Amino acid sequence: MKSMNVIVKNKEGLHTRPASLIMQCACEFSADVQLIVQDEVVNAKSIMSLIGVSAIQGSEVTIVADGEDEDAALSHLADLFDRGFDED
Repeated sequence: MKSMNVIVKNKEGLHTRPASLIMQCACEFSADVQLIVQDEVVNAKSIMSLIGVSAIQGSEVTIVADGEDEDAALSHLADLFDRGFDED
């Protein structure tokens, strides 16, 4: 199991579109992937769980991946956050 902290960079925070991108990215990997935001742990492969996350611009999010391709999952998801979900 590995984890990485990232910052929400896009102006609108985690809303429906970024949640969908996170889910799509996480589903590309066999590893279990979770996001932790302010002590709330959600399944990154569940759009319903992700939509309920309240993370505004500047929020710190911990990505946790556990499985065979956990390194790749962390890398791809961190890149998605770093790019601001291509919104800016």
